[in-house]
Amino acid sequence: MLCSFEQFCINFTNEKLQQHFNQHMFKTEQEEYTKEQIDWSYIEFEDNQDVLDLIEKKPGGIVALLDEACMFPKSTHETFANKLYQTFKYNKRFIKPKFSQTDFTIAHYAGEVTYQSDQFLDKNKDYVVPEHQDLLIASKCPFVSDLFPPLPEETSKSSKFSSIGSGFKLQLQQLMETLSSTEPHYIRCVKPNNLHKPAIFENINIRHQLRCGGVLEAIRISCAGYPTRRAFVEFANRFGLFAPEATEANCEEKNVCQKILEKTGLKGYQIGKTKVFLRAGQMAELDARRAQVLGNAAKVIQQNIRTHQTRKHYLALQKKTIYLQAWWRGRLAFKLFEKMRREAAAVKIQKNIRSYEARKAYKELHMSVVTMQTALRAIAARKEFRFGIQTKASIIIQARWRCHKAALYYKRLKKGSIVTQCRWRGRLAMGELRKLKMAATHSGALLEAKSKLQKQVKERTRCLQQEKGLRAASDTSAHQEEKRKLEKQVEELTWRLQLEKGLRTNLEEYKAHEIAKLKNSLQEMKEKVDETNALLLLEREENAMKTIELASSVIKEADVLVEDPEKFKKLRMEVESLKTSLKLEKQKAHHYERKYIEARICCEERGKRLEDTEKKLRQLQESMTRFTSRRTL
Repeated sequence: MLCSFEQFCINFTNEKLQQHFNQHMFKTEQEEYTKEQIDWSYIEFEDNQDVLDLIEKKPGGIVALLDEACMFPKSTHETFANKLYQTFKYNKRFIKPKFSQTDFTIAHYAGEVTYQSDQFLDKNKDYVVPEHQDLLIASKCPFVSDLFPPLPEETSKSSKFSSIGSGFKLQLQQLMETLSSTEPHYIRCVKPNNLHKPAIFENINIRHQLRCGGVLEAIRISCAGYPTRRAFVEFANRFGLFAPEATEANCEEKNVCQKILEKTGLKGYQIGKTKVFLRAGQMAELDARRAQVLGNAAKVIQQNIRTHQTRKHYLALQKKTIYLQAWWRGRLAFKLFEKMRREAAAVKIQKNIRSYEARKAYKELHMSVVTMQTALRAIAARKEFRFGIQTKASIIIQARWRCHKAALYYKRLKKGSIVTQCRWRGRLAMGELRKLKMAATHSGALLEAKSKLQKQVKERTRCLQQEKGLRAASDTSAHQEEKRKLEKQVEELTWRLQLEKGLRTNLEEYKAHEIAKLKNSLQEMKEKVDETNALLLLEREENAMKTIELASSVIKEADVLVEDPEKFKKLRMEVESLKTSLKLEKQKAHHYERKYIEARICCEERGKRLEDTEKKLRQLQESMTRFTSRRTL
């Protein structure tokens, strides 16, 4: 494939960049190793300086010959090609093709490239006239003036002619200067295939590109060399914590770095005159160890600080809890005392309030009963008065009809009242029979009771016969229902009375039993106290006699001095145990007294309730008698 002038400029740029890469990666690196006196095996690499001399060297380079050919108007591409053939006949990088008289081949670092020199002269002459360039530079539009920068003074003085090749050469030189002033990082692009299709990789072509681009040599030198290097001061400041004894002693920086590396146990490193050279990955290993040491130190510091803080917090909390417990115990004691005082006061208040409420309820009930009675009597009087007026007003018109109705109503009412009286008398008789059976166990009252019962039974049978005769005319259903309800109420009240009486008797029995128990326990306690006092007196007398007997004997003085304290201790212990038992017995006595008082209060309350129920029963019986008397009237 034949290339043109543009591809020639591009390849010239690639050669320059490759030279910069070689200079940075190989020459500078190896010069630094030799400068620092590092044990290093020199790596051979392919230098492309001869290709650059072939292209840009003055006065015999290709660019210089091209500019010279462009300055002569009669020169053609054949004359330019012949000039190249004659000048570079013996150059290894320049090759003349066999089947062409105008083409030439250059052996670049990436391979041989053939150029077609037909349009080299025309493309190199494509320049701007200086007058036109001055006019465009003086433009007020900044975009236009930036497109045509001013030419250097050397080129303007030497000749008015300015070619594309020389301008490109100057711009490339400026680019190399800027690249040399910076710290470059290279990215190598590889052409995977010649078909320009995805997912196709030609191994031979890629390997050739990597070898020509110096990538393999760069990999080899980075693997075999020391990519990480640090100055002694920087290395000692960063990794001095591995050997603190070396940093504390006023040693030289090189010795400090040597001790640090020996202590870490790294292999393959080298120490130069001013720097420490490390293999690939060793810096990361040192950083990891440094982070681990710092982490352990931080953990120890955190542990000590946390223990100090927790101890401080614990002591403060202990002090506060002690103060709070003392305050709270005092508060509880005060509350207990207040509770006891209030309970005593509440008992008195409850006693007075209950008596007041019972008295008040009794008065209210009395007043309500009186008001009910007056109201009922007034209503009955009004009804009777109205009834009298109505009868007087209508007596003339309905005299006979009313007489007839009154007679029928009177007969029915009489029959119903007879039936109710019979039933009621029968129940009363049964109750009196039970009472008589209970009362006539020790005397001859049973005969009288039997006679009375026989009379009541006869009356009951007579009432039942009358009731059977009057069942045919049972028009007074409402009266019977009311009577049944009242009878049920009376039965319930009597049952309740009997229950209350039974409870009262049980309570009295329980109370008497408890009182007897308490009296017995008190007597037992008194007897125990008397016995203990008597025992104490006896023991004291015995001890006094023993001490007198022992004091009389002079021989046993030492034994007395040893035995007396032990006996006194035993006596004191027995006295203390007796005192504690006395206290316990007193507490039990107080407890039984309280229970006795509570039972007594409950009995009084239940007696009051019984009296209330008896009163209610009497009132109901009175109302029943009144009701029956009114019905009979």
